[in-house]
Amino acid sequence: MEKTVTITSASGLHARPAAVLVKEAGAFKSTIKLVKNGKEVDAKSLLGVMSLAAKQNDEITIRAEGEDEAAAIDKIAEIIATLS
Repeated sequence: MEKTVTITSASGLHARPAAVLVKEAGAFKSTIKLVKNGKEVDAKSLLGVMSLAAKQNDEITIRAEGEDEAAAIDKIAEIIATLS
């Protein structure tokens, strides 16, 4: 499964929300990847998520595979939608 979301926060996906995202992703059994401009990273890796350097208006595709993939995608999309 996958879902594409747009970062609306003016500060983008900076360190604090990235840490929250990684922590939440770690709670799921599914493999979760984030993709930006063809670069794919593990959503459970803080360095990976930070390496995307996602800014306001960037599109991120969330890909998940596993038994709780739908819940994982919904939760990660929710976190990205509520970045501050």
